[in-house]
Amino acid sequence: MARRAAKTPPPPGALTPAAARAEHAKLGAEIAEHDRRYYQEDAPTVSDADYDALRRRYGELERKFPELATAESLTRTVGAPPAEKFAKVRHAIPMLSLGNVFSEEEAREFVARVRRFLGLSDDAALEFTAEPKIDGLSCSLRYERGRLVSAATRGDGFEGEDVAANIRTIGEIPQELHLYRGEVLEARGEVYMNHHDFAALNDRRAAAQKPKFANPRNAAAGSLRQLDPSVTAGRALRFFAYAWGEASELPAGTQKGVIEAFARFGLPVNPLTRLCANVEEMLAHYRAIEAQRATLGYDIDGVVYKVNDISLQERLGFVSRAPRWAVAHKFPAERATTILRDIEIQVGRTGVLTPVARLEPVTVGGVVVSNATLHNEDEIARKDVRIGDTVVVQRAGDVIPQIVEVALEKRPHDAKPYKFPHVCPVCGSAALREIDEKTGEADVARRCTGSLVCPAQAVERLKHFASRNAMDIEGLGDKQIEYLYHEGLIKTASDIFTLQARDEAGLTRLKNREGFGETSVNNLFAAINARRSAPINKFIYALGIRHVGETNAKRLARHFDDFEQLRATAGAAKPGSEAYAVFDEIDGLGPVVVEALHDFFAEPHNEREIDALLRQVTLEPMPAFEVSSPIAGKTVVFTGSLERLTRDEAKAQAERFGAKISGSVSKKTDLVVAGPGAGSKLAKARELGIEVISEDEWFVLTGQA
Repeated sequence: MARRAAKTPPPPGALTPAAARAEHAKLGAEIAEHDRRYYQEDAPTVSDADYDALRRRYGELERKFPELATAESLTRTVGAPPAEKFAKVRHAIPMLSLGNVFSEEEAREFVARVRRFLGLSDDAALEFTAEPKIDGLSCSLRYERGRLVSAATRGDGFEGEDVAANIRTIGEIPQELHLYRGEVLEARGEVYMNHHDFAALNDRRAAAQKPKFANPRNAAAGSLRQLDPSVTAGRALRFFAYAWGEASELPAGTQKGVIEAFARFGLPVNPLTRLCANVEEMLAHYRAIEAQRATLGYDIDGVVYKVNDISLQERLGFVSRAPRWAVAHKFPAERATTILRDIEIQVGRTGVLTPVARLEPVTVGGVVVSNATLHNEDEIARKDVRIGDTVVVQRAGDVIPQIVEVALEKRPHDAKPYKFPHVCPVCGSAALREIDEKTGEADVARRCTGSLVCPAQAVERLKHFASRNAMDIEGLGDKQIEYLYHEGLIKTASDIFTLQARDEAGLTRLKNREGFGETSVNNLFAAINARRSAPINKFIYALGIRHVGETNAKRLARHFDDFEQLRATAGAAKPGSEAYAVFDEIDGLGPVVVEALHDFFAEPHNEREIDALLRQVTLEPMPAFEVSSPIAGKTVVFTGSLERLTRDEAKAQAERFGAKISGSVSKKTDLVVAGPGAGSKLAKARELGIEVISEDEWFVLTGQA
């Protein structure tokens, strides 16, 4: 936690007007920065008491020198931190992100992949839309009977923040839709700020001695997340609609048709959206938009391609957190040259030693970059990166900046090759590269072997546990976790949920500590208590099991009836065992993941921590896509040749209806869909008395006949 020097300033009456003006400006900049960290990043770096002291001093100067109290004064805008944060809004339909491609070749492969999934020949008609990818903040507007009733940010895709009051201040967003009076329509799009309004905002902030925003996207995001709507109202935000969530009825059967209807309803849509008959037209429009990028007046970072036919979108479905039917074709990465000042080693939650380049700050694509990834020791050796080198830094969209090359002609004469450490810089344990038993090659990553004693791994695991896509504990950010860990208040994930009880018993006295006031502590406890119930897939992901990301966590949650069943099966899943065979039934789960699951759940230390967590957290089933479907919750196996669906399409369709997909037939299988040529799986299903249906019967069962 940041600390302020304990220095008593002179009374305002002892200052000259010039000294008072200088201190007032300095205080204004400091308070504005604290406001930004609190309101926009939810990561305050001073205590409530210190913040209030800054505000009091600022007001005292204005009372003594009234000429300082201008219209831009902070005493006339946002005051002390508010008592409550944004309410949460659960998205009726997940608000997921897009996959990216970075070359024309990858864009062509995207189209080919869609055709393969749908079983379409190369000459079959298949239309796409192409539209600019706005660099702003995603938002969903919910209209009921044509009236705007709520608005939410994307959040983690499943739950966002309620920003309805702020959205209502954006003039071009209609409070009531023209012509449309359906029960529900969620219009989704991007909140952004154009270049002219961004420049004017920064001019006003500079005149008021406030820090400037780095780029329009940051300005838009910070403005939309203001707790005082009057601040948002003064920020000239704009909106483009380009998608939808829940809808009782859609006005058209195509992507282009729905967007055109949005325009008729009064929603702002991007005029550069085009319908393309093939990949050549898609790429031509991409090049055209890239050519006029600098003259648009707002930031874009690529072009989004979407399958135009909505019925095909539904067939394609989603994979992980992105749709199969859409992709973002990003513009080439922007580059800049700077100096590598140092290489630091960070230790992640799985013990991986990751080198990070500390750079002389440089602006790349409108963002100031001071750090870049160096990936691993092989990458450092391959590029021969040395401290003191002049390097070319690349940044593409939201991708972490990276060093792409070294300017060897500018290398200092005394620069030495970098020696990657063979011991953990945090705990001193040996750092090794595991050998793959199959290939005999060393793993690309070097890992700390002190997993049970290494503080870095413990802290990073806690950060992961509380992160947005895991347990999503608001207000428990990286800095708070680091402080609480090093103060001995939180050592394990279960300690998070006992923190309030220990505090109330007088064991921690968190409210008396630097950086924690009564308001922030109460907000933290409320956020922790809000996560005492959690979907099983998020809990599995939060445990930080190696190789178990969000997608595998969902696969496990769908397959097992409850967490204890997963826990017991994984703990017993030695190669060749009956428990190991259970995981073979889970489509998409390989032996590496099964081994990681077994290692995790067979470890006694982990068992004790899980017991402690489950005394504090109640697990809920992961909601199925369609819980009312006749196959929701059932385990389905596809075998033989399918004639109306590709195999990938069939699996995606079954998951959309809430089913679990298995690659093998067992006693736990509920249904087998068999096509021509079905062999051993069909025979085993009949032997076990499992229901077997044809592909046509599948369409009848799922209501698609």
